[in-house]
Amino acid sequence: MRRLVLALALMLFATPALAQRDGIYEVSGTNLDGTSYTGLAQIRAVGINSFSIVWRIGNTIIEGAGMASGRTVAVSYGQAQRPGMGIYLLNPDGSMDGEWTIVGAPAIGRERLVPRPAAPAAPAPSPAPTAPAAPARPN
Repeated sequence: MRRLVLALALMLFATPALAQRDGIYEVSGTNLDGTSYTGLAQIRAVGINSFSIVWRIGNTIIEGAGMASGRTVAVSYGQAQRPGMGIYLLNPDGSMDGEWTIVGAPAIGRERLVPRPAAPAAPAPSPAPTAPAAPARPN
């Protein structure tokens, strides 16, 4: 019984909302031909279990959509009339590791998305310095 409670508690922490966390992700991966690439992806929640995703790899922009179910994240995307798809595993730290391909391709690519840390909050402005008090004049 204790194991069941622990398993349920762990599942609650890996909710679809984590996969859909709005934000910028660092992307690194291996293309279908074995070459590596890096870039950025932006994820925006569109519903409870769905999101839009836009990758920027070099000068190429790729738009897609996805959904999450438990720790599994599935995406589809289009690039010049060639539809593609990917399956990712959501890790406890919010990163995702997955595989992707293009319909009809003879290979599978691999990709990792890591949430970019949020920018630190700007410090509160300091109060303006006050001018020193004028010396008292003798009477």
